Amino acid sequence: MSILLQSNSGDFGIAAILGAAVIALVVGAVVGIVILNFASGRGIKSARAEADRVLADAKAQAALAADAVRSDGERKAREIELAAEKSASEKRTALERDSRATQIKLDETLSRATKREETLDRKLESIDAREKRIDAREADLKRQDEEAKRVNEENERTRTELRGALSKLSGLTQEQARELYMTEVREQADHDAAGLRQKILDEATRDAKSKAREITLMSIQRYAAENVGESTVRSIKITSEDMKGRIIGREGRNIRAIEKATGADILVDDTPGVISVSCFDRVRQAIAAEALQRLVADGRIHPTRIEELVEQTKRDIEERIVKVGNEAIVEADVRGVHPKIVEALGKMHFRTSYGQNVLRHSIEVAFLAQMIADQLGLNGAIARRAGLLHDIGKAMDHEMEGGHPAIGMEFLRKFGEKSEAVLNACGGHHGDIPSTTAYTPIIMAADAISGARPGARRESMELYIKRLEQLEAIAREQPFVDEAHAIQAGREIRVILNAKKADDTQAFQIAEAIARRVEAEMTFPGEIKVTVLRETRAEAIAR
Repeated sequence: MSILLQSNSGDFGIAAILGAAVIALVVGAVVGIVILNFASGRGIKSARAEADRVLADAKAQAALAADAVRSDGERKAREIELAAEKSASEKRTALERDSRATQIKLDETLSRATKREETLDRKLESIDAREKRIDAREADLKRQDEEAKRVNEENERTRTELRGALSKLSGLTQEQARELYMTEVREQADHDAAGLRQKILDEATRDAKSKAREITLMSIQRYAAENVGESTVRSIKITSEDMKGRIIGREGRNIRAIEKATGADILVDDTPGVISVSCFDRVRQAIAAEALQRLVADGRIHPTRIEELVEQTKRDIEERIVKVGNEAIVEADVRGVHPKIVEALGKMHFRTSYGQNVLRHSIEVAFLAQMIADQLGLNGAIARRAGLLHDIGKAMDHEMEGGHPAIGMEFLRKFGEKSEAVLNACGGHHGDIPSTTAYTPIIMAADAISGARPGARRESMELYIKRLEQLEAIAREQPFVDEAHAIQAGREIRVILNAKKADDTQAFQIAEAIARRVEAEMTFPGEIKVTVLRETRAEAIAR
């Protein structure tokens, strides 16, 4: 409405302005006419009359113009009023529509709130019911706990009474009864554990034995070496029996000089054409034998000449030791070896073990270990290096205390050997220390193969008989053993148990115990099989 009034006021103002403008034009025209009349010489009256007529016409036109403007303003005012009413109606309609939509949303929100409130009420009721059930259960548990405590007290009281009664009846104290029971349980557990252990071992070795046998036979077939038996006694041929007297010398001075310079024993007996050199150190034996051969060939035999030839022979043997060590390194294809280790390998050429040359044995073990490692998917070069150096301690074990595995491991570590596999194989190939790598058992297997193959080693009859007797004695010391017999040249021990006193599980335990004692107490080439027999014989006589 205010917009409409403003519009009308504006229209009336415009009309007034237009009317004033028309009047001004008319007045200007009248003044112009008067002036023109004066100029043309007409009178003032006629000019005034003309001006009044023009003025009247101007007023009439102004009135007409004002009416036209007024009617046009009223028309526009009506149009504006209608537009305002239409706009207000549209806005009112939009506001009503928005109001209805808002009301609908409010109704939906209120409905959801009402439903949520109802849900919360139900949940509260459920929680209340659950709390009541929990309270009831807690009360029930409390009653049960009290009942259990009461029953436990009664049981403890009854147990105490029974324990006292049992103690009186059995004549044993509680500690004695507990110890007796624990002993029985321990024996039963050991029996069950032994049966389970044997079952697991049988299952684990079922396939392993055939695979190990295949790999071992393949390695033996691929590597074939000569079998040359050596002895601690070496014979020197002489041209005549007179040479024996010259070697002995006046009052034995020549032979004493030789033995003093070489450290070996010179044996001159009735055997024609032969003088023997005996020494447990094969290097000194070689020096004495070669020096004696040179003396026999030279013919000049006296203490001064003996000392000269022995010193020269020592230098030659030392050069030969280094040469043989280098040849072994090249043959086994092992690199990065300290010169002291090469020298020790050369000395091993002059050592024997049960008549088997230790250096040739080490080279053989190196190649056997490589073949086994290759078959198992391991590094053949590491196995070959460990096999070559595993017996390095035998080159100096007569000079130091301890077994050759520990001596060899410390020697290798001292002179720069960094490989843990090589060090552990050297120190543990006889089981002296635990195996930390897979190469140690490979070296143990290759060492056993090399030492146990036919013709590789030999021993004296005295040691052989002693080993058989010791083997049978160890077996007879086990419980329930009736008989024990060493067979197959001491490579197997047959043990017969008392079938009424020992069962099958105990038979396995006895076999394991005998094998462990043989490993710990005896020295033997290769391996020894322990066979325990348990059988029941029924006999009857027909007449």
